[in-house]
Amino acid sequence: MALRRDLLRYVAVRLALAPVMLWIIASLVFLLLRVAPGDPVDALLGLRATPAAREALRVQLGLNQPLAVQYFTYLQDLVHGHLGTSLASQEAVGRIIRASLPATIELGCTGLLLGAVLGLAVGFSGAARPEGSVDLAGRVFGIGTYALPPFWAAMVLQLCFAVWLHWLPVGGRFPATLSPPEQPTGFYLINALLVGDGTALLASLRHLALPAFTLGLLLSGIFEKVLRLNLRRALRSDYVEAARSRGLGEWRIISRHALPNALLPVLTLGGITVASLIGGALLIEVTFSWPGVALRLQQAISQRDYPVVQGVVVVVAALVVAVTVAVDVLVAWIDPRVRF
Repeated sequence: MALRRDLLRYVAVRLALAPVMLWIIASLVFLLLRVAPGDPVDALLGLRATPAAREALRVQLGLNQPLAVQYFTYLQDLVHGHLGTSLASQEAVGRIIRASLPATIELGCTGLLLGAVLGLAVGFSGAARPEGSVDLAGRVFGIGTYALPPFWAAMVLQLCFAVWLHWLPVGGRFPATLSPPEQPTGFYLINALLVGDGTALLASLRHLALPAFTLGLLLSGIFEKVLRLNLRRALRSDYVEAARSRGLGEWRIISRHALPNALLPVLTLGGITVASLIGGALLIEVTFSWPGVALRLQQAISQRDYPVVQGVVVVVAALVVAVTVAVDVLVAWIDPRVRF
């Protein structure tokens, strides 16, 4: 009963902190956009616009109001779930995000899955055979992939597999000569499976393969390092030595005793990695012309489109906070030590 109360208190604290974190992030992005160089009026009208036209547009967009009024209006709209209207296209920001978010989630989840599988496989192989050639190769792999600049890795893989070998498309999410399957999910792979369209499924996989592999390769290094270090630490622990003294086989010791304890930090890492996915996805979506939230954010920043930038950042922050809280609660449920 006491453990259940501890878990409930832990969950309550995490849930109470989530709105505070979102408020801080929303306030920071609002202030940073206002102090950053550039003016949305210049981006929309150009530098040759007359002062009268500039002032009229500023009044129309509400940019002539005091900063405090703009800030509290922005917070009030957020509380009511209204993310504003794009300055450039006059389209609702919520609709823009709903149209582009599935592409980013599809790319991010696939890349995260590939990165976790690749990194954990390499890390497990190195930790199971310490100080050998496999361990050395795993360390080189982990350091190399972790240090790779995302834009450079994306362009090299694009050049090799798309330009030289012609195995995969250069960019985009779906062939221009085909129509994507019409389903409400927004995920092309799921839509193709729901309607049973093998051609659309294969086309979606071919376009997804290169950007997802690039993202997964960049994430695999940190998974490799965390699992290798924690698994090697677990293999040197007292309970593993006790298992060896009882005559248990090495494979059973690793799979039944050491690996489950070494995977807890990896689970936590999976939640933290969601935040770094956004930074990697931004460069990868731009390089591969992937029509996701990150590409839309880059376009909005170049246009000084305040509502779109604010809306995208807040929605992404909410997703990151939700995933992080869920992972924290899951880890606390598995391992009661983190509650204290």
